[in-house]
Amino acid sequence: MPSRKHLPKHFFARDADTVARALIGTTLTVGGVGGIIVETESYDSTDPASHAFERRQTGRNAVMFGAPGHAYVYRIYGMHWCLNFVCADVSAVLIRALEPRLGTAKMQARRGTEVERLLCSGPGRLCQALGISDAQNGKALTAPPFALYRATGTAEISVGPRIGLTKAVDLQRRFGLARSPFLSQRFPKA
Repeated sequence: MPSRKHLPKHFFARDADTVARALIGTTLTVGGVGGIIVETESYDSTDPASHAFERRQTGRNAVMFGAPGHAYVYRIYGMHWCLNFVCADVSAVLIRALEPRLGTAKMQARRGTEVERLLCSGPGRLCQALGISDAQNGKALTAPPFALYRATGTAEISVGPRIGLTKAVDLQRRFGLARSPFLSQRFPKA
């Protein structure tokens, strides 16, 4: 990846919807293991599904109130880690799925499967495959173990409702690489 340009810190200093779209097609690695981001979801403080709804700060969501360009990692269902990228104005982007490209043998060992489509399709699987835990919470996305590289072309992006929510389920804040087999779930047909 040395010939590709890293994403600069100011990339994240925008609203979450813009960043979520712009991340599709970029490459994410954690300790040299990763792939192409193919699915994201956005959240901001006006969104009832956001951990920072109405700007209520807690110990869990404190990273969201800090500078853009940091990892916000938390556990869901008491068992799965989720990786978010902090954006401007108390917002974040959930990284939902990757197309595995680098370190797939390590991902397969961590996940206990050789099926590439199942390595990083979903936030919990993605974190397990990349070895993400609360140890990365608050870490800068522009420094090791993280590396983010610009997309090499223009991606066709699908947009739809987010997955697994009970609040603000109608908001069209899920973004994905159109027709990617590595999505956590297909997008509804337009």
